[in-house]
Amino acid sequence: MTTTAEIIAIGDELTSGQRLDTNSQWISEQLGGIGIRILFHTTVADDIKSNIAAFHNAVRRADVVICTGGLGPTADDLTRQSIAEAIGVPLIQDDDALTTIKNMFSRRDREMPERNIVQALFPDGSHVIPNPHGTAPGIDLQVSVDDTSSRIFALPGVPAEMKEMWNETVFPRIVASLPGPPTITTHTRIKCFGIGESDLEQRLPDIIRRGRIPTVGITVSKATITLRITASGANPEECQAITQPTADTIHKILGDLVFGYDDDELQHVVARQLNKTSQTIAIQETATNGQLSQWLTELDDFDRLTVASILPAQRYEGEAAQTRITSDAMELRNSTHSDLAIIVGSIAPPCNENGIPTVHIALAHQDGVTHRLVNYAGHPDILVARTAKQGLDIIRHHLLSGELSGER
Repeated sequence: MTTTAEIIAIGDELTSGQRLDTNSQWISEQLGGIGIRILFHTTVADDIKSNIAAFHNAVRRADVVICTGGLGPTADDLTRQSIAEAIGVPLIQDDDALTTIKNMFSRRDREMPERNIVQALFPDGSHVIPNPHGTAPGIDLQVSVDDTSSRIFALPGVPAEMKEMWNETVFPRIVASLPGPPTITTHTRIKCFGIGESDLEQRLPDIIRRGRIPTVGITVSKATITLRITASGANPEECQAITQPTADTIHKILGDLVFGYDDDELQHVVARQLNKTSQTIAIQETATNGQLSQWLTELDDFDRLTVASILPAQRYEGEAAQTRITSDAMELRNSTHSDLAIIVGSIAPPCNENGIPTVHIALAHQDGVTHRLVNYAGHPDILVARTAKQGLDIIRHHLLSGELSGER
């Protein structure tokens, strides 16, 4: 049976949007790596009733509850009190913890303020989680309520302290408490471009169904579709064995719509292809405002770009647009002595029955010119990025066809 978890992040600075909750993300990754399924992320303000409700709910629906924040000495630090009231136990002073806190102030040549005594109060039955570099020890408490059992780990919100306490104390305790050998969970991301999300789902109906093992999720970011295969096993090799048949099926169905894995973006793939074949490229672009060139020049190991410029208000529209951009791409290749030259044209007025603006893209190479007319439609936030990716994808397919035919 899968162990479940809930992560609670506490603080007005989080609920107000003044600070991003990176603690919950990090803890989720740690738990997922040992096969624990995170069911809930809860973010709660510095409000006693809300905190009590959060812990009351969490211990009844998750095997492990991890919270960060609210362990300081001030009046708005409510975690210890909230846990105690949520499960109906008193707060008890831990003398050893208090001595440790006093010694920490002494080492810093400071007198401990009276208010810091509160940091030595723990819900009855708790075990202390040492904090080597802070005054806020953590709480480890096994809870049994309503015929359910849950274990609470409360940690400071300061990331450096939280991570140190996690690595030295919390993580080993969680692993030791798991029913059987710990598992690991892996996430393999397959990146796709050139197809819409709904069309992709139609091609993979069985792959993405609920309850399937391994599970496959779909996310979309600026026209790049990511298929995330999640597998759990005793070790990386077992996870790989579970993942590989699904990955093979995805490749078989989608073919060269798949361009990479994990952190790959189209510019990484194109740069690797150009480096591998020792080919140079010249780029001129209008509709994409230099985005395509910027992505490539930002890569540390890429120096195959011979020229990159943003074209002036040169229009590629009307019946002669394809002829003009094709000729210009060939001239750009010849004038820069590049192996490849791509021009991303201007945004042209609607020229199809749907009334959608278009962009001409032309890639010149040793065998001629590849031309595409792409739609410039969708949410304004993605138009430039998607069009730049369409240009990169044209380059990718050209280089891929050369690899398959044995060129270079």
